[in-house]
Amino acid sequence: MDKTMKKFLIGLLAALCLGSAAHAAGGGLVPLDRFPRERLNDLAALQNGAKVFVNHCLNCHSAEFKRWNRLRDIGLTEQQIRDNLIFTGAKVGDTMKIAMAPKDAKDWFGGVPPDLTLIARSRAQFGQGEASGADYLYTLLRTYYRDETKATGWNNAAFPGIGMPHPLWQLQGQQRAVFEEMADAHRAGKTAQVLRGFEPITPGTLTEAQYNETVADLVAFLVWMAEPHARDRVRLGVWVLLFLGILTVVAWRLNAAYWKDIK
Repeated sequence: MDKTMKKFLIGLLAALCLGSAAHAAGGGLVPLDRFPRERLNDLAALQNGAKVFVNHCLNCHSAEFKRWNRLRDIGLTEQQIRDNLIFTGAKVGDTMKIAMAPKDAKDWFGGVPPDLTLIARSRAQFGQGEASGADYLYTLLRTYYRDETKATGWNNAAFPGIGMPHPLWQLQGQQRAVFEEMADAHRAGKTAQVLRGFEPITPGTLTEAQYNETVADLVAFLVWMAEPHARDRVRLGVWVLLFLGILTVVAWRLNAAYWKDIK
């Protein structure tokens, strides 16, 4: 097994473990919102998602199983990638690594931020019910709220107790969670805190609608990055099913013609 394959398998295992841990952390305080799936076929959305990813995620999280030049698949030229997305001395053919050393990350954050190449796939595998990884990420990035009891000052309604601070707070602004104490349906005579919504504290640079669109673009890019050939696979699958359907009809008629004179 070569070094690249070993790194890929290690990254896949880490992503799956991250998804499993997040799933086990609790079913969140809010139902998952549906990610606008039409973004997956929108090259402009994918390109904007790549820009958001590079500016806000790639500082701490790497995407080591994706090369910069693969962004040509979403309509970017190598010159555009080099001029607008690569801010280090990396070459277009290099993988999307970060400069932060794992030891420094562990000292600063208490752990190494996971690679995000496969995060959408890992969440799809460990999602709740029929919710996909895209739905989870779309909800996660829109339900951060201020919580002074946490070391980072942030908490999340989709992943309570999350260790990562809000990476897009300057775009969204700051909000607080509004809880209401209600009778616990599972424990007689007990009460539970139920999340009723959010109240704004300070505005961000984007309106709520603009922020939701930006998050949708980012999630679309993460989904594409996890499986860049998904659209080709679906397109090919349609033709394969059509071919098998026609072949079934032909085989059925040949079978009938072969046996018609046999009593």
